[in-house]
Amino acid sequence: MSGIAIIIPVLNDTTALGSLLRGVREWATQPAEVIVVTGAADSRIDALCRTLSCALVRSEPCRGAQLDDGARAASAHTLWFLHADAAPIEASLAAIDRARAGGAEAGYFRFKFSGPRCWQKSLLETLVQLRTRLGGVAYGDQGLWVDRTAYRDCGGFAREPLFEEVRLFRRLKARSRIVPLSEPIGVAPRRWERDGWLTRSVTNRLLALGFALGIPAARLAASYDAETELAEDPHP
Repeated sequence: MSGIAIIIPVLNDTTALGSLLRGVREWATQPAEVIVVTGAADSRIDALCRTLSCALVRSEPCRGAQLDDGARAASAHTLWFLHADAAPIEASLAAIDRARAGGAEAGYFRFKFSGPRCWQKSLLETLVQLRTRLGGVAYGDQGLWVDRTAYRDCGGFAREPLFEEVRLFRRLKARSRIVPLSEPIGVAPRRWERDGWLTRSVTNRLLALGFALGIPAARLAASYDAETELAEDPHP
């Protein structure tokens, strides 16, 4: 068993959550904890957590608040935050342990779209890698993980519905102890497929620009539909 707590915020995304939890429970090496943080009462999520032996934390329907409440509920030394529709691989646990043994306090995984390949996916994956290497923020759908003490010292996630990871990422990066890992994490392409690859990518960049210019995250989040608000981040 690895000393890692997996923390998953969810809101009205039960099907994706079920796929993620069942996949994790098939791994030969198990995390120390799996904590699901729900933003709304949902008997289906309750049943999933009971069946798959996951802790359930109830919170408000706000991704940043849910992530922070999950972190506060965890007892493991490493916190690994996943979106409900993420597709991580089992080797990620060992990769986190190796990075921590090497002195890292935090890290993130290589952005890779799930599902059949296409040129749009390859292009956007490359752009995400370039952006993070050139000093950009690695968003939550890249599977951020962090030492529990470092999380506390850096102030944790902002309790906001969008861009909640920006403050935490920048503070961790300032400590020079955050590392990119080569292992991929699957990212659901559903928003891009629904809205169009170019349209969704431009919209995401406009959201990031608005946040950088000081527009409140709650106001920006209003442009996300409620059903998938917690599932995807503004990439690339």
